[in-house]
Amino acid sequence: MFSISNKNYRLLTGFAIMIIGLSALLRITLLFISLENLDLTFTGVLRIFGFGLLFDAGVATFFILPYAAYLLFLPLRWSGSLFNRIVTYVFFFVTTLVLMFSFFAEFTFWLEFESRFNFIAVDYLVYTYEVVQNINESYPLPVLITCMLSVTGIVTWGFAAAGMFRAAFRGNAPFFRRAGVFVVLLGLATVYALFIGNGLAEKGRNRYHDELAKAGIYSFFSAFKNNELNYEQFYRLIGDQEAFAITRAGMKEKNSEYLQNGSSIRRRIRAGGTEIHPNVILVTIESLSADFMERFGNSRHITPVLDSLARKNLVFDQMYATGTRTVRGMEALSLAVPPTPGSSIVRRPENGNLSTVGAIFRAKGYSASFLYGGDGYFDNMNQFFGSNGYNIIDKGRGLVFRDRFAASRTEIPDSLVHFRNAWGICDEDLYAAVIRDAGRKFREGKPFFDFVMTTSNHRPFTYPEGKVNYPSGSGREGAVQYTDYAIGQFLKAAQKEPWYRNTVIIFVADHCASSAGKNEIDIARYHIPAVVCNLPGGYCDSIPQVCSQIDLFPTLFGLLRWSYNSNLYGMDVRQPGYISRAFIGTYQKLAYLKNDSLVILSPQQRVETMLYSPASNSQTPAAENKKIAREAIAYYQTAYYLFKHGGLRLN
Repeated sequence: MFSISNKNYRLLTGFAIMIIGLSALLRITLLFISLENLDLTFTGVLRIFGFGLLFDAGVATFFILPYAAYLLFLPLRWSGSLFNRIVTYVFFFVTTLVLMFSFFAEFTFWLEFESRFNFIAVDYLVYTYEVVQNINESYPLPVLITCMLSVTGIVTWGFAAAGMFRAAFRGNAPFFRRAGVFVVLLGLATVYALFIGNGLAEKGRNRYHDELAKAGIYSFFSAFKNNELNYEQFYRLIGDQEAFAITRAGMKEKNSEYLQNGSSIRRRIRAGGTEIHPNVILVTIESLSADFMERFGNSRHITPVLDSLARKNLVFDQMYATGTRTVRGMEALSLAVPPTPGSSIVRRPENGNLSTVGAIFRAKGYSASFLYGGDGYFDNMNQFFGSNGYNIIDKGRGLVFRDRFAASRTEIPDSLVHFRNAWGICDEDLYAAVIRDAGRKFREGKPFFDFVMTTSNHRPFTYPEGKVNYPSGSGREGAVQYTDYAIGQFLKAAQKEPWYRNTVIIFVADHCASSAGKNEIDIARYHIPAVVCNLPGGYCDSIPQVCSQIDLFPTLFGLLRWSYNSNLYGMDVRQPGYISRAFIGTYQKLAYLKNDSLVILSPQQRVETMLYSPASNSQTPAAENKKIAREAIAYYQTAYYLFKHGGLRLN
């Protein structure tokens, strides 16, 4: 019924074979790129290409189904018509062009994230301007487009030379045969849509094997479909009452008392002594892994400023990011909650009027601002911060009508901008805006809290020339060195300002430069630097305990001797009795690290327990530690419950 010998479907069959062949070629290319991270065995190779063929066949099915529907309803007398020729050639050319671009995009995506398409790719499709500009500045876009069009033209010519178009225009299959082909393809597409999920490829022990077994386009639509996971549906649960009992017991500190019973973590933190109220500037640095710093073993000396600051101030030596995206870091630093599956709360609906760190500052009489060197519309940042009481200061593209909170938004003036790329203005220009705004607020006599987000340490890694040893656009090392240089310039300028003596400045990463490793969750790839500078009294110390990004502000509030109402999961790491733990997640997998025990929660109610060795960054499967597994479940389950049921909102 559906064979190459059938004239109607010879072109369709050839197209499907081309998809499978090109995808296999891409898979082989990616395999060789990541060869050092693979544990290749016969079973492993069979699994990679077996599942790969399964997913590639699914992609081919979805691609050819629309044309099969077209053939079903095309009258036979129109087979050789000009109309059919135009439709067929256009359909073939456009779909082939889409394939070529997707394969190129997969290749570049793998180089950046060592992963097939995931939620990041879905996000990037939404924010077209930033992504197209980023590609244009990272690669010669006109040349790329020309190459894609040329390759597509050559492929089209090849199919024509092979007589496949000519055969298609002479097709004479009766309606019932065409209907049979369509029904078979529709049935296959239904099976794939309902029963063959991306999760089938995620059962292995090596994440690179799992990713290679997938197909990029299939993974993309899977990510689009599952943008937010229902924790209560996909993850192992315990009773809500027990979950909150475990969570509350784990978060109870000697200086705290709960304000409500049951399904709540609201508590009163009471500190001894006189409160200190300095200004606070939080600088959240794009993609800054701890291992870029000499303090953590780097020998390239690309962060001399940060290394110097770490020796003279308060430094967290074992802090871990909660995720792999900027918005996940923002969530951790502003809400101090463990990551929940799917998108960050920053990007979700109903995320306003929450119990943020900014709300605690405002309760102490501070003004709170969010400063960003790009367009805060990106990733829903302006909406999130604006709806949670922050003033917005960014450098957009004049499209403020898209911001629901434009009334609280201020544009960074052009007079401060000397360099910008697709993601925004360079760090030096952003810091100039921070200093300018701090001066204004100082003159108004009101203490301030600034949440600053940088962009320079992001592909295409471009920055003003002549600042560092590496040419602009040459790669990550140059961007890191420029990021560090800009921090030094910022502090030199800030020290001249009258508000500096009474201002704490924090430098922390939003996430690491790469989170990909042999394991699905590679703990070392979440290790981030965090340095708290200019604390009152010149306080200098290092905190050796493993802790989470969510613990940064509770620890700072403890140092400032603040008493406050907390709805935060973060804890003061310096408190007696603190037990080292960290919350780490991808979009689907959630990890809880406590001492040497690592619990990983994933869909299908799966719970894995590992023994983690920091020295070798290795994970060894272990029998389930029920106590720690229930702790992990409790923290993530209650965090999800509180957000979905309004428990993270301000009273």
